[in-house]
Amino acid sequence: MKVIIRKMVHYCGNVLRFIQMSFLRASGAKIGKNTMISLGAKIDVRRGKITIGDHCLITHGCYILSHDGAAHVLNPDDNGTGYVTIGDHVFIGVNTVVMRNVTIGSHAVIGAGSVVNKDIPEGAVAAGNPVKIIKQIEKPYRPLPKVHKKVD
Repeated sequence: MKVIIRKMVHYCGNVLRFIQMSFLRASGAKIGKNTMISLGAKIDVRRGKITIGDHCLITHGCYILSHDGAAHVLNPDDNGTGYVTIGDHVFIGVNTVVMRNVTIGSHAVIGAGSVVNKDIPEGAVAAGNPVKIIKQIEKPYRPLPKVHKKVD
């Protein structure tokens, strides 16, 4: 019985994720194939542009912001509109905030709780507030798994 309930919850989550992804795409976000965005993640599609590549994993509690409502306070000519570009095979850890006007390169890993306020190059491991590059992943890059191993 426990297994059946677990599978039902899993399939219901997949249906909700499909609806969420459809809404985000209809709202103007460009999201690649086989990208998983947690139901607890917030993707700001109100103003600005958001592009997310293929095979990415954006975990619970992440905020991806394409605009800054207070930008005009610092600069009257800045309307606050911006962009976020995320490459392919990117992992973004729990409770990370990605600020506007940031590009995260392909195969990057962003640690949990980070505030990404600058560009992250391809293959970098970065974490912290503000984000700092910790190390560079050696080539050839390994993609994120398409299917996770079954845990008993």
